Amino acid sequence: MSANKPVTPPQLVLEPLPAGGEVLTQDVERYQLYHLGRMQGCPPVYTYQALAWTLRDRLMSDWMNTYFVRDQPGKRRGYYLSLEFLIGRALSNHVLNLGLDAAAREALHSFGQSLETVAELEPDAGLGNGGLGRLAACFMDSCATLNLPVMGYGLHYQYGMFRQHIENGYQIEDPDNWLRDGNPWEVERSEFTCRVPFGGHTEHYYDKAGIPRARWADTSDVLAVPYDMPISGYRNRAVNTLRLWKAAATDEFDLDEFNAGSYSEAVQAKNHAEHISMVLYPNDSSENGKELRLRQQYFLASASLQDAMRQWRAAGNSDLSKFAEHNVFQMNDTHPTIAVAELMRLLLDREGMLWDEAWAVTSRCMAYTNHTLLPEALERWPVTLFERLLPRLLEIIYEINARFLREVSLKWPGDSDRQRRMSLIEEGAVRQVRMAWLAIVGSFSVNGVAALHSRLLQEGLFRDFVELWPEKFNNKTNGVTPRRWVAHANPGMTALITRQIGEDWIADLSQLEKLKPLAGQPAFHAEWRAAKRANKERLTALVKAECGVTFDPEVLFDVQVKRIHEYKRQLLNVLHVIHLYNRIKHGRLEGWADRCVLIGGKAAPGYVMAKRIIKLINNVADVVNSDPAVNGRLKVAFLPNYRVTSMEIIAPATDLSEQISTAGKEASGTGNMKFMMNGAVTIGTYDGANIEILDAVGEDNFFLFGLKAEEVEALRSRYQPLAYIERDPELREVIDLLASGHFNACEPGIFDMILASVTSPHDPWMVLADFRGYVEAQEKVAEAWQDRERWTRMSILNTASSGFFSTDRTMLEYNDDIWKLK
Repeated sequence: MSANKPVTPPQLVLEPLPAGGEVLTQDVERYQLYHLGRMQGCPPVYTYQALAWTLRDRLMSDWMNTYFVRDQPGKRRGYYLSLEFLIGRALSNHVLNLGLDAAAREALHSFGQSLETVAELEPDAGLGNGGLGRLAACFMDSCATLNLPVMGYGLHYQYGMFRQHIENGYQIEDPDNWLRDGNPWEVERSEFTCRVPFGGHTEHYYDKAGIPRARWADTSDVLAVPYDMPISGYRNRAVNTLRLWKAAATDEFDLDEFNAGSYSEAVQAKNHAEHISMVLYPNDSSENGKELRLRQQYFLASASLQDAMRQWRAAGNSDLSKFAEHNVFQMNDTHPTIAVAELMRLLLDREGMLWDEAWAVTSRCMAYTNHTLLPEALERWPVTLFERLLPRLLEIIYEINARFLREVSLKWPGDSDRQRRMSLIEEGAVRQVRMAWLAIVGSFSVNGVAALHSRLLQEGLFRDFVELWPEKFNNKTNGVTPRRWVAHANPGMTALITRQIGEDWIADLSQLEKLKPLAGQPAFHAEWRAAKRANKERLTALVKAECGVTFDPEVLFDVQVKRIHEYKRQLLNVLHVIHLYNRIKHGRLEGWADRCVLIGGKAAPGYVMAKRIIKLINNVADVVNSDPAVNGRLKVAFLPNYRVTSMEIIAPATDLSEQISTAGKEASGTGNMKFMMNGAVTIGTYDGANIEILDAVGEDNFFLFGLKAEEVEALRSRYQPLAYIERDPELREVIDLLASGHFNACEPGIFDMILASVTSPHDPWMVLADFRGYVEAQEKVAEAWQDRERWTRMSILNTASSGFFSTDRTMLEYNDDIWKLK
């Protein structure tokens, strides 16, 4: 599977530095003394920084050599545009990829430190929030490991989304100032700074040849300053680049304003510009928030496209008609899709191309990945906001739309309803630009991220476009990188697997199939359980430290960690916890298996229902954990500030992976893949990539329940949740217990909104429709858990069947079908 070959440029730009333990020790000491001014015995954070710079020096030669071999005329390059890159910590990942584990440990031993202790001091990079950003990070890892010339473009956020802590059960958001102590992995490339325009107006004129032209005038420009981070391939000497744009003012300081005593006005332009890259995902419930989101998206697209064109020219290319032959841009969801209109602006206004030739270039180098089946998540921006902020872009979008609708009318003459549905401008009280539609019209490839997701997109949201351009649409099922999520996160299991089948599986996950014959061997079972037990002890320590709850590593670890959203149905999970608690209180313990339930995730600051669900989980946990009648049979914890680093501990320790979204709503999921690779067994609906996981591992090793997507839609018009309550005594007991205030005795009424939601016939997530199926599947889980050999076999087979879910496979499919990179 892997094209894992060392980069061999004809002439090395930079010779690699020696990387033995002794020389690493010398360099760490040199950085501590001469760069940081710290002596032996200084706080470990300085040792971390010194080691990071020492390792970055080892990456630099490969980084420069990789760029050199690709910086040639006619070389085709890929660019991944994403508002999120949830890369987590970098140090341990680079140590693994460089093969420097032993050397790094030897160096740190000289300073009285361990690699684990020092690695813990690195903050998680605040460059992403959830699955979208983590997927982008996994993609970058695999592109480097496969030697694919792909550059990532994102924003250099000073603050991540937020740090979450819990007070009285409620989510509290704190600033995530991840750059407070700097970032030793980044390199500022100020020589590549470019200008991004906003505001102003459009002027139309005729050039010397009498051709009508346009210029964007009187703009308020913002500088985009690039910061590069290395993305190392797995032991192949290839290092790709993640380029992050930081916003800066063109004029940082107005001396006249300052001298006049207007101190705040003197730095107003600087502050206004820097807001663009200040915070990941500002709350867009206000008009100011919406404007900032759109400014972020355009800033990313414009700076990245300008930079890609500069790189293309710097490599010795000049014929713009061939630009699409040499470049491809993958737009990660709708956030960067303004790139379609921006590339047209650059080609028309800066490069002087005519419309048809500019459109031919644009529509042959743009590709779009959709990540959602929720119509409300397909971004729309008010025309009035576009007109004020990006007037030239709006004109271009109008022209794209006019030409596109002429094509639609030729295909379906007189079908005004279809034209209305397909128009890039949504008419209504507030006219809006449909960004997903712009992406589809301007791209040569549109893909979903799981087989079901892609099919539902083509049959539903994008059906009109599929009927016009069926050849554009395809599927690319997501994956995750086994370097981060097994080799790094689960060293015990990694060592066990490597002893059995060698280490090549880390770069070719399909080789895990070799584990299948071992699933029936008792000796291997014992080693597998020992590795899992060690992982569960690590998680137990984390839960104790973060939540104050003591888990028992001997019992079933039942885990659901992901962004808090109603369609992901954390609510169904907590209703089942109440059901289990109710069984204990009534002495109904037949078929019982003790379990520890862990839930974690962040709710968007403006998402009231999601935040109330967090409150419910915490209140239920408090009652369950403090009730002496429970007697350790059930423990519940909500892990605050769920992030990449905590998932690296959670995934290896999980026995049961909760993937319980309403069918037809989860595009793919990637947490489900991380759990599977680490030997967790999935309980899930027939949704997203669950379907492909089920196909890979088989029904005997997966706990399936619930309505399918087609059944959900068929039931929607006649859904009556009260009927489910009436005919299911156990569900009725759960709802009654919740309604009685048992979990909110001192806070009357706080869960009324949740009760109203689940009992409403308009509940789009149909929580109660799947309750009985979920309970029955959980009873099968308990039965399987009590048979230790059976559960261990299921666990091994899940890992052994997970090869398809490596992003190496995903990236090869993107490249073979879309990018065509060498």
